[in-house]
Amino acid sequence: MFALRRTALPSLSLARGYAATGNVSTLLLVEHKDNKVAASTLNALTAASTLGGSVTALVAGNAPEAVVGEVSKLAGVSKVLVAKDAAFTHALPETYSSLLVETQKKHGFTHLIASHSAFGKNVMPRAAALLDVAQVSDITAISSADTFVRPIYAGNAIATVKSNDSIKVITVRGTAFPAAGHADAAAPSEDAPAATAGTGSEFVSEHMQKSDRPELDSASRVIAGGRGMKNGENFGLLYDMADKIGAAVGASRAAVDAGYVDNSLQIGQTGKIVAPELYVAVGISGAIQHLAGMKDSKTIVAINKDPEAPIFQVADYGLVADLFTAVPELTKKL
Repeated sequence: MFALRRTALPSLSLARGYAATGNVSTLLLVEHKDNKVAASTLNALTAASTLGGSVTALVAGNAPEAVVGEVSKLAGVSKVLVAKDAAFTHALPETYSSLLVETQKKHGFTHLIASHSAFGKNVMPRAAALLDVAQVSDITAISSADTFVRPIYAGNAIATVKSNDSIKVITVRGTAFPAAGHADAAAPSEDAPAATAGTGSEFVSEHMQKSDRPELDSASRVIAGGRGMKNGENFGLLYDMADKIGAAVGASRAAVDAGYVDNSLQIGQTGKIVAPELYVAVGISGAIQHLAGMKDSKTIVAINKDPEAPIFQVADYGLVADLFTAVPELTKKL
């Protein structure tokens, strides 16, 4: 049996514009990997620019020259502070948070901003604790230099919060702000203050999964599977479809907890937040924790044999069918 449903897609995006007041200066923590700036940092830069005042980018690494060159040409960046040291090679949060605090103390920044990625969520709370201020997390809009909008209760409510701290430590939901563009001229750079190497942890090893598919965080198309996939081998159906349309593959927490796929593919409140042009949910019931991570997608397609599955409430297109029949048929016709 097939069914079609259309619903209005809920949005967390609010108006972002105000007359900046006071002396605002912002420090943007740049996340990078393999000499490339993380896409979410470009969204955080747009948020930083919205605050008004100057935006200084902080780049740290063992050999950050290529990243510094890229960041200096981003629109909105007035200066780049460079911390070149082997201590930043593996992005240990204790070392980065110490660098943030020393940089703030020297230059007197009023706002410290980073993306609400795993990297930002690891570093920024430590910096806030060292500065003895409260962090404002996962903002989706800016009302003023001290007032921000953020989702709570897995996105089922929107809170407007005001920070009275003299220093604002903020993480930004990347999907809520457009990516920053490039400037005509490069911003100047100078050395950042020295930071104390963190003693709370040390790098042991890193195991990365390599894939030719797009990165889940920045992909324009995402196909995600849930508990309905029944096992990890059946995710091959989604990989076949993803290869046809150049999509990334993700999963619900239920699928990850069941051991079907690696937790790096998890989408949701405790996973990655995505907002692609196309999101295909296969065998996903639609728990609120999962919806919090994908309901800002431009077009949502749901495939589930249960017509009462909550995922259909946010889907633009719904297909009530056995996924093991529907997915191969769709893949064949793509």
